[in-house]
Amino acid sequence: MSRQSSSNGHMTVILRSLETAVPDTIMVQPQVRDVFAAQPGLTRLGQRLVGAAFDSSGIETRYTAVKELTLAESAEHPVFFDREELRILTPSTKTRNEVYAIEGTKLFIEAARKALDAAPGIEASDITHVVTASCTGFFAPGPDYKVVRALDLKPSVQRYHLGFMGCYAAFPALRSAKAFCEADPDAVVLVIAAELCSLHVRSSNNPDTIVGSSLFADGAAAAIISARDIPLDGPALSLDHFETVLTPVGEESMAWNIGDEGFEMVLGTYVPHIIDEHIVGALEPLLARDAALEGLDYADIEHWAIHPGGRSILDKVEAKLGLTQEQLVPARATLRDYGNMSSATVMFVLKHILDQPATDGNNRICSMAFGPGLTVETALFTKVGATPAGGGTADADAALHAGGAAGIGATGPDDAALPTDLEPILIKAGA
Repeated sequence: MSRQSSSNGHMTVILRSLETAVPDTIMVQPQVRDVFAAQPGLTRLGQRLVGAAFDSSGIETRYTAVKELTLAESAEHPVFFDREELRILTPSTKTRNEVYAIEGTKLFIEAARKALDAAPGIEASDITHVVTASCTGFFAPGPDYKVVRALDLKPSVQRYHLGFMGCYAAFPALRSAKAFCEADPDAVVLVIAAELCSLHVRSSNNPDTIVGSSLFADGAAAAIISARDIPLDGPALSLDHFETVLTPVGEESMAWNIGDEGFEMVLGTYVPHIIDEHIVGALEPLLARDAALEGLDYADIEHWAIHPGGRSILDKVEAKLGLTQEQLVPARATLRDYGNMSSATVMFVLKHILDQPATDGNNRICSMAFGPGLTVETALFTKVGATPAGGGTADADAALHAGGAAGIGATGPDDAALPTDLEPILIKAGA
């Protein structure tokens, strides 16, 4: 099969579909805050930190694969949450990981199947590589294997799992897919990032732990990537360039450790300041890859897909780079409606941009994600193709506010009141 080429003769690798998935249980931020603030052992300072962290998070709703986290009904033998006492429990790492193996597999498969179904001209038998990314659990044979079996992919498919990288892992996964396609013009790569961050949420007086509890959530995203010359049927992304930068400081400010009672997230309050000081330097090698961007103001690049690690991080990026409020809408809407889903989150942001109606702008996308190290991963994309008539975010948002299952994979509602059936509850199962 012929390959896709750009005007300069270089191979063009295209992200042909991008789909998302979330679990059924919705967490409503103010009610989750109240439960965390009422936990035994929390000091007065801890209570104030919980209120401040949750209220300033920029999040309204999140999703969790932990079905116990609901006020709708009580578990006979609660493991994660005692509804009768409104108490957050402390299961072992083994117990949490067993849930990851079951529920995480479901998310990997759902997102992968949706991405395959959304890629016209690509069949399951065409997939040559599977790249999975996750940092919230481990098992073997892993999610890459489970996807191959569930989607009936060829047993010869090459499988790669990127584990424990954190919030930036989608970029190494996409970069690997690009490299595979450049090495083999007939390659078709399925990339999936899925995280169950809520498995590791716990009550604590530690400020880092409290911040993590206010931000993290569960979700998955999957993409089909190829250089094959197949007509596009809707918007897609050209994968142009990727770069990695390690900041000179920050190794202790963002980390992800394994404890006896789950994984322990370190998300220091100094992280936004590190990003503020080093974001310009992190962007320099990426933008130097494209002469067309030389001398442009950052705001002249039409789209920005920033990983919403937290509200303060987005505030720093917007101010430091002189971006407009509109350019941060995809990131802020993703944070508001889904929280921080670690590696999957930036792919939700990219989907938001893909689903926007086509404009007369340059359709370039500059994307960034931050993770342990402190690592800054950056990417340049070009939006190609057109949004089909009647598609885009508006239809998905309407379905979400109507209370239907279209909340799965939706790109985020406009600023409006939550559906009335969410108001009186902390967490609702089966939305």
